[in-house]
Amino acid sequence: MKITRWEGYDQVVFELEGREGFLVLPEGFAEGRPWIWRAEFFGCFDYADRALLREGYVLAYYGLSNMYGSPAAIDGMKGFQDFVTRLFGLAEKAALFGFSRGGLYAFNYAATYPERVSLLYLDAPVLDIQSWPGGLGEGVGAENEWQECLAAYGLTEDEARTAKVSPLDRVEAVAAARIPILVVAGDSDDVVPLAENAAILEKRYRKLGGALKMIVKPGIGHHPHSLEQPEEIVDFIREHTQINRDI
Repeated sequence: MKITRWEGYDQVVFELEGREGFLVLPEGFAEGRPWIWRAEFFGCFDYADRALLREGYVLAYYGLSNMYGSPAAIDGMKGFQDFVTRLFGLAEKAALFGFSRGGLYAFNYAATYPERVSLLYLDAPVLDIQSWPGGLGEGVGAENEWQECLAAYGLTEDEARTAKVSPLDRVEAVAAARIPILVVAGDSDDVVPLAENAAILEKRYRKLGGALKMIVKPGIGHHPHSLEQPEEIVDFIREHTQINRDI
């Protein structure tokens, strides 16, 4: 374990089960030591992350790349959360950010361990492996990543069509736990099509009585992610982590 610096803040870097993890610490902790956990792509389009860091939230990342939210990835995430909450006294529940393929990690983790998640912020999220990286619908897909994904889940392509391992197959568990969800996505995304991912989640989640806020960006593709003026995102995170601390 070592202390480095990230953008003027202390960063605690460590190895856990052979993978790198780190925390970026605020200058002063917000009440309850809330934390933002980026499932993938730490530092990318991180307008909201930085704003929350300035408010006293801890930023966290654990390197589980190329595992596509598979059961092995979820086991690794549990170990990481156990470690950082115990060692650093962070809040028992994490605010999970799932950007792009990070949506697979964030949502599947929430479906498996809903008691450990305060909210989900999903940005242009992959929510069905057949849509991406499979490319079995309207999206362009990604062949190399598709083969990696199948290997991570231990599936053939035929098995993947009926395996029900994607977030869209696990909506009920998250809705039953009443986890609030924020989705930000572009309506012209040809990599992770809105109609095959977030739009289906929105319909199913609301039908189950779940609280979901959808922000659709007209004319925007898969990039850029997030909102350059992140106030709506920050307000959502602040509101629901505060509710969590008050319960």
